[in-house]
Amino acid sequence: MTITETPTQETGHGSHRLTTAKAMVEAIELEMERDPSVFYLGEDVGPYGGIFSSTAGLQERFGKDRVIDTPISESAFIGLAIGAAVEGMRPIAELMFADFMGVCLDQIYNHMAKIHFESGGHVKVPMVLTTAVGGGYSDGAQHSQCLWGTFAHLPGMKVVVPSNPYDAKGLMISAIRDDNPVVYMFHKGVMGLPWMVKNPRSTGDVPDGPYTVPIGEAAVVREGSDATVVTLSLSVHHALDAAESLAGQGIDAEVIDLRSLVPLDRETILRSVSKTGRLVVVDEDYQSFGLSGEVSATITDVDPSMLRSPVARVCNPDTPVPYAHALEYAVLPRQDRIEAAIHRVVRA
Repeated sequence: MTITETPTQETGHGSHRLTTAKAMVEAIELEMERDPSVFYLGEDVGPYGGIFSSTAGLQERFGKDRVIDTPISESAFIGLAIGAAVEGMRPIAELMFADFMGVCLDQIYNHMAKIHFESGGHVKVPMVLTTAVGGGYSDGAQHSQCLWGTFAHLPGMKVVVPSNPYDAKGLMISAIRDDNPVVYMFHKGVMGLPWMVKNPRSTGDVPDGPYTVPIGEAAVVREGSDATVVTLSLSVHHALDAAESLAGQGIDAEVIDLRSLVPLDRETILRSVSKTGRLVVVDEDYQSFGLSGEVSATITDVDPSMLRSPVARVCNPDTPVPYAHALEYAVLPRQDRIEAAIHRVVRA
């Protein structure tokens, strides 16, 4: 069992420890220094530094013209970012919670995602839409969804979801430099914020200089031989905890961190399942019509005979996320549910 390294393009030789939130900020800061066309806008992103510390210190460094506090009008400021991107700038627009997509989906899907296609490829929209996702903090049904399956379902946008500081920095730099619109989704539980549930893996070593993590390449974060667990974001941490627990029972689980939903790295999934013969998909998004079905179809569309047992899916049930802490934890795909699913596929 080993933790695999992920290939990147790196500059600089040293490293330092950062939380995921600080790694995101460092990536944005480096790109704003490198490219004057990069700017950030959204609600509470100025002196407050973002409610999840996504822009801490940036307005002080770059000024109000490049780190812009906006009114509470998501459709307006995302539309502003789209127009700026079309005109050659590289905006980063923060949608505070993914749950708020409903008030600005026309701008996102009918404009940001489609302009390149509708212009016959002549007009680019090089912008990043960042947004916070995920439950576990009694934020209620309107602040706790992931919804990355919804964004991934709509063609025209890349979708990335980092799970750790190293990937957060490298994927942010890749997203800013990409000529396509990129939706960058960060789970509150991986940010390393002191007022949230402690996650020991939310702080890690990050190279000093700029580097990129390729969009569309998954990472095998734990090698194993008995079952493949495909997941992303905070669920990577729960899956690793489950795998470490089951190792003491003689079950060796491989864990894949997708890192990107669009493009989806199907080759890594197929390669792993062809080795283990068993698949567990863990997804904090809703189960029906989403990522878990798409990953499962990746196997069945190519060669279902590689499966020794039926696919197990560990997802949020098709119900709004409850406010009550006990009920919320009951629906989230946490370690106990993942361990049970791995047991099922191995013992089948």
